[in-house]
Amino acid sequence: MNQSYQNTAPPDLAHLQATMRTIELACSSIQMHVNPSAAEATILSLSQSPQPYQACQFILENSQMPNARFQAAGAIRDAAIREWGFLSTDDKKGLISFCLCFVMQHASSAEGYVQAKVASVAAQLLKRGWLEFTAADKGTFFSQVNQAVAGSHGLDMQFAGIIFLESLVSEFSPSTSTAMGLPKEFHDQCQTSLELDYLKSLYGWAQDAASSVTNRIIASDSAIPEAKVCSAALRLMLQILNWDFRCSKSTVEIGRRGMGVLGVKNDSYSARKTECNLVQPGPSWCDVLITSGHVGWLLRLYGALRQKFSCKGYWLDCPLAVSARKLIVQFCSLTGNIFPADNGHMQGQHLLQLLSGVVEWIDPPDAVAKSIQNGKSDSELLDGCHALLSMAAVTSPLMFDQLLKPIRPYGTLHLLYALMSEVVKDIMENHTEEETWSWVARDVLLDTWTTILMLLDSTSRDALLPSEGISAAANLFALIVESELKAASASAFSDDNDADYFQASITAMDERLSSYALVARAALDATVPLLVRLFSERFARLHQGRGICDPTQILEELYSLLLITGHVLADEWQGETPLVPMAIQTQFMDVVESENHPVVVLSGSIIRFSEQSLDTEMRTSFFSPRLMESFGSWQDGPVLI
Repeated sequence: MNQSYQNTAPPDLAHLQATMRTIELACSSIQMHVNPSAAEATILSLSQSPQPYQACQFILENSQMPNARFQAAGAIRDAAIREWGFLSTDDKKGLISFCLCFVMQHASSAEGYVQAKVASVAAQLLKRGWLEFTAADKGTFFSQVNQAVAGSHGLDMQFAGIIFLESLVSEFSPSTSTAMGLPKEFHDQCQTSLELDYLKSLYGWAQDAASSVTNRIIASDSAIPEAKVCSAALRLMLQILNWDFRCSKSTVEIGRRGMGVLGVKNDSYSARKTECNLVQPGPSWCDVLITSGHVGWLLRLYGALRQKFSCKGYWLDCPLAVSARKLIVQFCSLTGNIFPADNGHMQGQHLLQLLSGVVEWIDPPDAVAKSIQNGKSDSELLDGCHALLSMAAVTSPLMFDQLLKPIRPYGTLHLLYALMSEVVKDIMENHTEEETWSWVARDVLLDTWTTILMLLDSTSRDALLPSEGISAAANLFALIVESELKAASASAFSDDNDADYFQASITAMDERLSSYALVARAALDATVPLLVRLFSERFARLHQGRGICDPTQILEELYSLLLITGHVLADEWQGETPLVPMAIQTQFMDVVESENHPVVVLSGSIIRFSEQSLDTEMRTSFFSPRLMESFGSWQDGPVLI
């Protein structure tokens, strides 16, 4: 390639128009399913042709068909990445400038997907040249974008600038970047450079953009264009907080030591099903995220809009409300050495401020659940549950419980129990095979309990879990067992013979059993005697109804109890010997006679019942193959305690 595309002879207008018509015809053929293979080959030929930039730019600027413009943008990207080593610096910057200018000049276009595509191409090409462009080159691009994001050229361009920054952040994040055929080191260097030199500024631009329009949004009684800009800005802030901050990780341990009981938890402690990403940007972000009053502004914005539109049920699920709540939840995961070494005081105040806003979404739990059952959106409750999970992930159990006490007469663990109670009650009252809000909430809240209790499972719970938390765990476990027994009884005469569905149900329960076990071990003084009583009642009912009543329901309940009890009394293990949980080893230390040890009493009652399977008549009456299998696997584990 001896010449760049910018220095070629004047364009052949007839040729450019013919190329545009060919691409438009190919796009129409694909839409109408007329010889799509040939049409796709035609579009591919544009990307694969040498230096197709003039033709692509012509199509973008002149075609009336959005799909043709979309394909032209993709062709610019493919060709530029392929030919990057042969393009001059001016050519490279020219392509990026063209894409940026196109996005800004067509900011009011109704074809949002075309705008997003061109913005993505600009972001990808800027990243491709990132390590070779000078600081001045980058500054020129960012100055243009900053003016747009600041609102200097109107709302449409402000929105377009934010969309470009979303694409840029996505491209520089390895988990969402587009393949360019370059080594990992290139992507890592780009990520580090953006994080150190620009990311905080981009967050500030988004913050300023949102702040610039909030007063008009709050003052308006109807939807206005400013809401679209604010929602996009909040979404960009959330995206930046989801960044995998690497430059601060070498000093995270320093932050842990300085935060005392609010220390960061290792994610390996939590076998969570629900995603919960810790945000650890480092001390340089403290001013923009913590001391600037940014969190208070965000909470006031959402609170004002929530109050104003409380009578309009649809508002909770509009983009602005969703973006604001998601950002609030993400702030709950903020941790590490962004907070000073003040024994957790600043982080505690930060979380209290957030919880003061979030608690309005979820308290009182019974009223919130009733509203959802009457048709209100469940999105606020579910986001509130995610916020509690995030807070549990960055605090100790004791501090987590203390967070709520300045604004409520009870601790956070009590609220967590009350929420879980309403969720479990809804599941019991509205038994369905379809996933409902209560199913989702149950999984998130169980993950929260798991996060809190996982660390306690290897330490002394009396020293770390307050008495109110132990009581909440005991009551919660009783409710959980009641729910599982009811479900087991209801399934006894199910006509559903779908093997896949049945196996999926077993798998789903298995995933919850470990969490149930942690809850039970947090209150062994209450939960082990409960299991003893439940087994005894069902053994007695079996014998009393022998030959009179169908035992199927009771046997299903026993099967469920065996699964739960096995997980409570023994950890998962590999090999021949199960692991005895630390909680059980250190509990009941005051019991002198081994035969009076509650765990021995529980295990003994189960073993004695299983021995009755040796009697042929009893085995025929009560012991189904599935129940026999559960007894066998159970005795391989807890019986060794």
